[in-house]
Amino acid sequence: MWVRDAMTPEPATVDANVPLLVAMERLRDGGFRRLPVVEDGRLVGLVTARDLNAATPGGRAPVSVYDLDDLLARTTVADVVPPDLYVTTPDAPLERAAALMADRRVSGLPVVEDERLVGIVTIGDVLRAFVGGLGDGEGGTRVVLDLPDRPGVLERVTGVAAPSNIVGVATSVVEPGRTRRVTVRVVGEGAATYPERLRAAGLTVRDARDEGDPTP
Repeated sequence: MWVRDAMTPEPATVDANVPLLVAMERLRDGGFRRLPVVEDGRLVGLVTARDLNAATPGGRAPVSVYDLDDLLARTTVADVVPPDLYVTTPDAPLERAAALMADRRVSGLPVVEDERLVGIVTIGDVLRAFVGGLGDGEGGTRVVLDLPDRPGVLERVTGVAAPSNIVGVATSVVEPGRTRRVTVRVVGEGAATYPERLRAAGLTVRDARDEGDPTP
């Protein structure tokens, strides 16, 4: 899956030179948690609700009522936007974008193509894509296996799936170079007996759950 499959296209933005309160109103009215910041049509940063709240009098040292109006009028988005800007592209693998967010401890990335802002992708988007990739909500049977980490083993998992249909697969490392954990979801005919077919093929089934038919 690529970033373009999960991102929100054409996101709302805020100009770097608008007052802080304008940006806060835009976040609140739009139900956003973050906004790309532009200046003269160019992306210059990403600001979050936390950034804005921390810059208001309630988020810093107390300010006298006499200075409050002046402070709010003088403070712009440019004054509070974090200096570091991390971006991704529409054709980047989604897992690369997720890794960048995790490494840099940010909750969202502007998506840029040909130096133009085309979208935004967030941790929430990544989680939804992950859940969808595992087939959650589609019912059927969810099976967890521990497999030797060597070529051809996954073919044995898929080879006994018929007449069921595989709708989700995920793998993770248990012991590097030795064991890999695989989660598979199958639906349709024979889904309930898929774990039995896996065991008959000599595979180690750690967990199997029949989640039924999701249709009402």
